[in-house]
Amino acid sequence: MVQTRKERKAANEIKLAHPDRSAAPSEETLLKLAQDRNLFEEAERQERKHAKDEDEDEELLSPTADRIMDAILWSMSLAMLHFTLDVLVFHQYAISIIWPQIIIRTIQAFAVFLLLIYVLHPHKANPKLLPGLPLRFQDPLRQAIFFVASVSSGCYLIHISNKYSYLAVMKQSPPLGCIWVWSVIELNLPLAVLSLAVTGGFFYQGGYTIKAPY
Repeated sequence: MVQTRKERKAANEIKLAHPDRSAAPSEETLLKLAQDRNLFEEAERQERKHAKDEDEDEELLSPTADRIMDAILWSMSLAMLHFTLDVLVFHQYAISIIWPQIIIRTIQAFAVFLLLIYVLHPHKANPKLLPGLPLRFQDPLRQAIFFVASVSSGCYLIHISNKYSYLAVMKQSPPLGCIWVWSVIELNLPLAVLSLAVTGGFFYQGGYTIKAPY
């Protein structure tokens, strides 16, 4: 914007100077207002109350109830996997699906897995799998059980898929597949990789093939 001569003259007459920093502020600062009203203490009280409420919410379920809920969630997942494998086997052999039978087998699988998971799955409410055994051996015992289950179910599933009739495969492959998957999930990473390697070695050494059912 263009300034007139009069405006430039008025601007030149204004003296430049640093502001006076020695004087105390005339108004209270936000920090001072917060301290006067105890806002910081109030915020800490609210945080402590919120943390206490969260702890109380976590303690609403007893360890046993939490263990049961955990077992139910795991069993529902494995039952759905059983349902899926059952349907896939029917499709593999081009057989008409009988839905009532598949649903009944899924419910039966849920009940069996609920019992197995409640007993074998590690939980803070169930630190001891075998009473009398020292606590430091409880986890290795679980890992040994799941390792044997993983190798056994995986190798047997490969064997029946290649050697048995389609009726045996349709009946046994869904539960074997679920046990295999669950056992591998329960294992720690090195043992899970080792179990899969053993199963792969069994597949290779046994001369098995991935072939069409017909």
